[in-house]
Amino acid sequence: MKILLVSTTDVGGGAAIACNRLMTGFHAVDTPAKMLVQEQLKPNPHVVSTTKTKIKQLTNFYRFAYERFCFYRHERSKDVRFAFSLANTGENICNHELVQQADIVNLHWVNRGFMSLQSLEKLFATKKPIVWTLHDMWAFTGGCHYTGDCENYMQNCGNCAFVKNPSATDLSSVIWKRKQKLYENANITFVTSSNWLAESARKSGLLKKFRVESIPIPVNTTIFAPMDNDGFREELNLPKNKKLILFGAMNVNDTRKGFKYFREALDIFVEKNPEKAKESHLVVFGKSRPETIAELPFPAVNLGFINSETQLAKIFNAVDLFVIPSLEDNLPNIIMESLACETPVLAFETGGIPQMIDHKKTGYLAQYKSSNDLSNGLKYCLFDANNEEMRKNSRKKIMETFSEKIVTKKYLKLYKEIVNLQKEK
Repeated sequence: MKILLVSTTDVGGGAAIACNRLMTGFHAVDTPAKMLVQEQLKPNPHVVSTTKTKIKQLTNFYRFAYERFCFYRHERSKDVRFAFSLANTGENICNHELVQQADIVNLHWVNRGFMSLQSLEKLFATKKPIVWTLHDMWAFTGGCHYTGDCENYMQNCGNCAFVKNPSATDLSSVIWKRKQKLYENANITFVTSSNWLAESARKSGLLKKFRVESIPIPVNTTIFAPMDNDGFREELNLPKNKKLILFGAMNVNDTRKGFKYFREALDIFVEKNPEKAKESHLVVFGKSRPETIAELPFPAVNLGFINSETQLAKIFNAVDLFVIPSLEDNLPNIIMESLACETPVLAFETGGIPQMIDHKKTGYLAQYKSSNDLSNGLKYCLFDANNEEMRKNSRKKIMETFSEKIVTKKYLKLYKEIVNLQKEK
């Protein structure tokens, strides 16, 4: 079986990394798989880019800029500028030789000007068996990637909180109806990486008639594995005699990442546990403003942007706890990576995260948007829990549920079933 995975980039962002890891898993079991991307960021003989010339690079940028410009006229504020995708421009991949040769095409994240609604329509019209792995809610909304408290997507979109003039016939309504038409005769099997996203998809007005499966995303348990943390603390210039709390995100200041609640939780922790606070130290990575980190009530080491998996694994091994207070999230790669390194995780009980963290066994699930309970989680994980037991539980959870071997096996079973059904028709 010839498998083609399709993604905007090969490693740029969580969805692309998950897609790439899935491809790696297929090759580990001698199954041919290729990845077709708009932009290739790392050399890999199994990844093929549609961008071969400088002119095509400029075209890609134009498409991205054009989509942003079109939404700029509608956006509520700049805070939501990249939280909503119109998919009004993109390229047609139907005639690409990898698409032509594929027995099955597995779409992943294809936004940012790679595939438009029109180009998706052309792909669906080829009658190729299509699996679409969802990494957020975009496929079944009127344009937003996460809906927050809004449940309009269950019926039809409109009165959208992301646009400045919400109404029953606003931009989200127009896009929702366009997707409704797009899906009318499409033969797609949707896969979500979390049970939460699967339930959301099944409740949606757009996908409720489609088959929706839940298969987790894989993690590389060879790179992300327990190692000597004392050595890494010295290498990273981190204090050896402190409890190290790690916070990181692609963009620390992204509202959806919950930094506000993390800061409040630290303030509460210092107030309630002044002596234990003296034993603790912060480690931060990702894009952030220096003044943001300076405002925290703990001394902190800012490691900046990390784009190496090996380096990230060292960081996880060097710290005692990873905190990810996301307000909306599907099944974050970074939680699996931390647990695979035997580093417990503290997070809010939201989205697909409860599927990954077993409360007080592999970390702590705090009440949603409760800075106070997030503070309780800090104390529990750092000072009250059986640290050795929690670390072992963390690695065990990953090996039994999210390893490349287990996830790849589930995908291959689904692919074979879909291809066989196609042949019978």
